[in-house]
Amino acid sequence: MQFLRSSTNCVIKREINGALRYFPAKPIHKHLAMSDTTENSRLHVLQAIEDGWTGFTKAPLPFVLFTLLSGALGLIFQIMSHSAVVMSSGGTSPSSVSILLTIIAVIGSTIISLWAVTGLIRGAWKALGGHKPSFADLTRWDGKAAGRLFINQLVLAVVLVIILFIAVALGTGLFQINQALAVIPGIVAGIVFVYLGVNQKFLPFIAILEEGSPINKIQRGRTVVDPSWWWMLLLLVVELLILGIGLLLNGVGLLVASPLVICISTAAYRQLFGCEDQTGFLSDN
Repeated sequence: MQFLRSSTNCVIKREINGALRYFPAKPIHKHLAMSDTTENSRLHVLQAIEDGWTGFTKAPLPFVLFTLLSGALGLIFQIMSHSAVVMSSGGTSPSSVSILLTIIAVIGSTIISLWAVTGLIRGAWKALGGHKPSFADLTRWDGKAAGRLFINQLVLAVVLVIILFIAVALGTGLFQINQALAVIPGIVAGIVFVYLGVNQKFLPFIAILEEGSPINKIQRGRTVVDPSWWWMLLLLVVELLILGIGLLLNGVGLLVASPLVICISTAAYRQLFGCEDQTGFLSDN
């Protein structure tokens, strides 16, 4: 019920902000004016960072413990995968044991990754809504949300593979004509990858929180993010710097940096897309 009230409040704010476009009024408080930006407005990077930090500090211990737990479980499956590679590197054909370990490692790593992302997004959303997320909020498994996230990420990966395949095919053809021309498709593909990498940053959020087909959700991200593309690029750079600092601190800093980045991204998403939960992901049931 708390999430339903929070979502209702966000919708009300969006309607009020829409009315203010026709009946403008001077904001009472600068912080509120920036925090309540809604869909199709410009991304405010500094505000997203401030709101993300505020959200993280509401429950730093659950965020850190959950990140530690998911990271430890992911590491176990990575060790299994490495063991399978070592077992099959003797020059003989892979044994049934190594194949089984590889399958288990891939499936396990995927499930842990989906669980971690959905849990951190739920916790960040609750924190940004003014509530204190518990460890149970973060660890709760939502199979439907994880399935939507997996399918949408898979479709995006297929799109990128198709673009890469086209670039390689064109490059091979141009190489037969002139070696210098062969690099052009690669450059174009690189630009497209950067472009999509920025405007699809919120695909996990869209996949989890919104209805629609994977292609429609990819298009949705492009439509909403493109007007703020350069600001989104700046946000990505800031988040990479935060993760880099966490990595430099013997990797332990990632226990703070990773959930903090999710909180910042969630705050940015709420700025551009609003607070509506179309799928019931945020309900307590």
